[in-house]
Amino acid sequence: MSIEINKSFNFIVYGEPASKANSRKIVHFGKRMALIKSQKARDYEKLFAEQCPKLENLIETSVKVELIIHYASRRPDLDESVILDCMQGKIYVNDRQVKQKIVYWGLDKSAPRTHIRVSPLETCDLPSDF
Repeated sequence: MSIEINKSFNFIVYGEPASKANSRKIVHFGKRMALIKSQKARDYEKLFAEQCPKLENLIETSVKVELIIHYASRRPDLDESVILDCMQGKIYVNDRQVKQKIVYWGLDKSAPRTHIRVSPLETCDLPSDF
């Protein structure tokens, strides 16, 4: 059964997300090397899981996600990918369902957080020369 949402819903997750591109570290398993998530990324995933609502019926249709990510410093790159990954299995089945993203960068040294809005995807007719 496909679950659709017909209105948007909002929530806030406190903490600063790790940049997915910069959140890997190299470890050695004997003679073999591998990339694993950094401690910051693993800590953020745990923090996110504790704060993110879990829908009883996961959304299975396409969605739009709007994010305002407030970082604690000006240093981090704007990167929403870890947040979208963290919503898998809690809000929607897979982050491939996100067909539209609007992402803003904010600064709040005392309370880094992400404001999240998930909405049904609204399509529009594009001009033929677009």
